[in-house]
Amino acid sequence: MMEGLKKRTLRKGQRISGIKRIEHLFGHGKSFISYPLRVVYVIRSSRDDYPISVMVSVPKKKLKSAVARNRMKRLVREAFRQNSHLLDIDAFPHEQSLDIAFVYLKDELCDYATIQKAVLKALSEIARQMKGNKKC
Repeated sequence: MMEGLKKRTLRKGQRISGIKRIEHLFGHGKSFISYPLRVVYVIRSSRDDYPISVMVSVPKKKLKSAVARNRMKRLVREAFRQNSHLLDIDAFPHEQSLDIAFVYLKDELCDYATIQKAVLKALSEIARQMKGNKKC
């Protein structure tokens, strides 16, 4: 096994939960669209066990079937898990953390390649905007 590779996991502690935290994310976060996803993110001043936390939402209004909603959530989580290394975690100050929400916008199911492309675009956009904020 290669020693230089980090294990890419998405632990339970990396999932955003709690009404106050979710309200803060959607109330104070910056958002953009990486179709078929709307991405909302916020940099928090407190640090939990994990520097990056994520949540995925698939509205019932868009996909009626619970099976379809759960499938899309799984695909988005997997795409994030595989590509989260694009956000340079080591560059984060120890007292800050990043919360990201992915909201699904399309009315029908997408394949993994489409979701992965959208997540890659979203993560690179977040990384670009965060580098721009460091100059301040």
